[in-house]
Amino acid sequence: MVFRKLMAAFGAGVEVDTVLTNTGVRPGEVLRGVVHFRGGNSDYKVEGIHIDLTAVVEVESGDNEYKTSYSFLRQQVAGTFQLAAGAQHQHSFEIAIPWETPISAIAGHPLHGMRLGVQTELALAGALDKGDLDPLFVSPLPAQEHVIGALDRLGFRFKKADLERGTLYGSTMPFFQEIEYYAGGQWRRHFNELELTFIAGPRQMDVILEADKRGGFLTSSHDAYNRFTVRYDDAPGSADAALQHGLEQMARHRGWF
Repeated sequence: MVFRKLMAAFGAGVEVDTVLTNTGVRPGEVLRGVVHFRGGNSDYKVEGIHIDLTAVVEVESGDNEYKTSYSFLRQQVAGTFQLAAGAQHQHSFEIAIPWETPISAIAGHPLHGMRLGVQTELALAGALDKGDLDPLFVSPLPAQEHVIGALDRLGFRFKKADLERGTLYGSTMPFFQEIEYYAGGQWRRHFNELELTFIAGPRQMDVILEADKRGGFLTSSHDAYNRFTVRYDDAPGSADAALQHGLEQMARHRGWF
């Protein structure tokens, strides 16, 4: 364990370490872990421990862009208790990962451009202090995995992923994920790039596609959108058909196809 000292400004010297039992989870699953803490040189009253699920989000402001952290779930894992000087304690916790949590790993590999994490917040002496961001790797749901695999089979090549500030229709999150691809296969004649967004729920998910038209010598490029729903109990081939139909609809937009 690697303890991190918190509340140093207050002279408390309380040390905290959060260990995740399962750093890789899927939306809708339960994240488990243990918060270990060790007292400082004096007895202290800990007023509570919270766990924050945090995401690094890109924000556009005028002509500028910057990154900031958003807490999208905050859960108390311990209430008030006395922490004796030098004493070691631990609290286990379970947190249900929200269905709309963005993907940050595919096939066990971190998704380039994504940063999700877990922060431990300690309330002590009337003040709050947060530890460092411990990485959290969220893998796609089987239905999401299928759509991602279908794009790969169609020749689309992954570019990057990020989180943008804003709330989409049907979503409760203050941000949304864009997984960006270079167009491939037959679709290179119609698109430069494709952006993929999921809005997942317990029984179904919406898939949002945004593609830019490949501009010509006398034409400018334009964006096209498509949105469709995939139910988790649908036949496996239905997602492929819906994806193909969505791409064709965007390609036909303004006579692209």
